[in-house]
Amino acid sequence: MVWNKKERKNTNLIKLLFKIRKNKYDCVINCHRFASSGFLTGFSGARHKAGYKQTPFSYLFHTTVKHVIGNGTHETERYNQLIEDFTDAEVFKPRLYPSEEDIKQVIPLQSGNYICLAPASVWYTKQLVLEKWIELCNRTSGSTAIYLLGAPADTELCEKIRSSSVHSNIRNLAGKLSLLQSTALMKNAKMNYVNDSAPLHLSSSVNANVTAFFCSTVPAFGFGPLSDRSTVIEVNGLECKPCGLHGYKACPLGHFKCSHLIDLDRAQVF
Repeated sequence: MVWNKKERKNTNLIKLLFKIRKNKYDCVINCHRFASSGFLTGFSGARHKAGYKQTPFSYLFHTTVKHVIGNGTHETERYNQLIEDFTDAEVFKPRLYPSEEDIKQVIPLQSGNYICLAPASVWYTKQLVLEKWIELCNRTSGSTAIYLLGAPADTELCEKIRSSSVHSNIRNLAGKLSLLQSTALMKNAKMNYVNDSAPLHLSSSVNANVTAFFCSTVPAFGFGPLSDRSTVIEVNGLECKPCGLHGYKACPLGHFKCSHLIDLDRAQVF
């Protein structure tokens, strides 16, 4: 179910609530802390409603727990706290399930060694800077294919990387694969290089090899990779890092050292 916020925002929220109520759910678990999702959960009509105490309308929930960031707890553990009262405290890794058709679509891309790069993020200060992505491509062996992944809006950024690199085997796939097709491709990559953004979690969902660049944020927030083979690369010792939980459209201090000073010598290349 999709809430269209770009057109008739409030009207569409009410329509979505009616749809939820019509479905007569037994249980609604709210993993967000926003007023909109609190409203939908609180008035869902479900027999059991759970969410975080900080969420507006949480007084209408049956189960609430406090969402705490920065104590070393991963977000998956925080989610599990919402269902412990009717399941247990055992935490499982997140999973996504690409269909057979999704897998079939990317098979032609998997004939040899390849890596995936997902250079974009909704928040600019979460992104490794352009020149670092180009450098990473240039460090990659010519026998290893490079696939640039992203949404349609990331096409231009990926094209800048492709056209600026001296690597001869780079394909810009931004906007050409669905989320699950991208996930299927990432699963068998020699390595996936990502920011602290959605592709990091896509990697975790299929236990794919991943190298995650943390610029303005830190893994201690609880959103780090969960793959068996994962590496986090970040700049330590900056007084201004982290500057926020979600990142910004530009570095608040103007220097963006948390990205420019990332050491690519720490990244394994293929």
